[in-house]
Amino acid sequence: MGATKPPRVGISQCLLGDNVRYDGGHKLDSVLIETLGRYVEWVPVCPEVEVGLGTPREPMQLVGDRHAPRLITINTRMDHTEAMNRFARQRVRELEALNLSGFVFKSASPSCGIREVPLFNTQGIETHDGVGLFARAFMEHFPLIPVEDEDRLHDPQVLKDFLERVFDYRKSR
Repeated sequence: MGATKPPRVGISQCLLGDNVRYDGGHKLDSVLIETLGRYVEWVPVCPEVEVGLGTPREPMQLVGDRHAPRLITINTRMDHTEAMNRFARQRVRELEALNLSGFVFKSASPSCGIREVPLFNTQGIETHDGVGLFARAFMEHFPLIPVEDEDRLHDPQVLKDFLERVFDYRKSR
């Protein structure tokens, strides 16, 4: 019997140590890469770079209604919402061909956070009700694929459960 290829798991590219963040840096998560990385093949995605924003770039935040937030730069107030939403719809269709079995997102990111992303509501008050624009599009397009924020995967039980869900998802297809 031949060796089975590991399941493909999407990952926010900054977590792999690539300098794609707004400040020109990365958020290498060596614990995650060393533990989960032994069992999966990573598929890196950086929505902000892939949409055409440079590195470094002006930081952005989510603003407005939590169900339809705007992606706005902090200083110049440029609105990147439509470009990001267009990109996200296209990118999730491209990811279909790669047969992903999971995705690890960068927590608190206005493009990649899956829960509790800072959001400035219509009154200008910061809440933690946001979901990153790319993450939202991904989860809507792939409602059954296991997803997790990288910070939660530092809990050994959450990591074990996520890996089991990834393998179960792959097996179910």
